[in-house]
Amino acid sequence: MRHKLKKVRLDSGLTQAEVATRAGIDRSTYTNIELGHKNPSLKVAIRIKQALGQTEDDIFLVTKVSKRHEEAI
Repeated sequence: MRHKLKKVRLDSGLTQAEVATRAGIDRSTYTNIELGHKNPSLKVAIRIKQALGQTEDDIFLVTKVSKRHEEAI
């Protein structure tokens, strides 16, 4: 998730602070989400997606699951 979020942000030409301001969250919160230290609530994820001008719903979708995590599910 974090790599895709950063890529979308950079491709949009935005700083972390700009995305955070547009999403109505603290920059430190956004930074922690982008670094993978924190998971956003659904509400915050939608606001970030909108702040990035994205219509796709897969920014926060986990597409690869390690074997260890798969067994835990």
